[in-house]
Amino acid sequence: MAAEERPDLLAPPVAAALEHVPGARVAPIDAALADTAAFCEAYDVAPEASANCVVVEARRGEETTLAAVMVLATDRADINRVVRKHLGARKISFAGQTKAQDLTGMQQGGITPVGLPGDWPVLVDEAVATAGLVVIGAGLRGAKLLLDGAALAALPAAQVIALAVR
Repeated sequence: MAAEERPDLLAPPVAAALEHVPGARVAPIDAALADTAAFCEAYDVAPEASANCVVVEARRGEETTLAAVMVLATDRADINRVVRKHLGARKISFAGQTKAQDLTGMQQGGITPVGLPGDWPVLVDEAVATAGLVVIGAGLRGAKLLLDGAALAALPAAQVIALAVR
């Protein structure tokens, strides 16, 4: 169903940002199956039609940049080389679960680039941008969004780069 019709299935920041992903659809899922591998197996979704979002902290001196990184579930993001260099950081790490949840207003396992703070870069792997329809988090563990990968590439803070290790 259209995501706008079920705001109860979306974290509030995601619901507020739906204008940036026209045509997005949402579906409820078993929250215990929100992690990608379990979701794909239980709902018969090909991993190449699913995209993962991770939150990273890039540090250079006293400056810290938080960013979202999107790759297909079949790929792994090159965080330590490509993402670190792209963000101009000396050190990079995955953001802690509590910090990511607090700063995004989303649940771990459901964090999505739709509705992230506007000053966060959203790094979208070029394979996600050209994948066609992909399943991503809805901000809550109990739902998933279906949208065109090109919509992720069109988000206001999105930067499309080759960042996956295949």
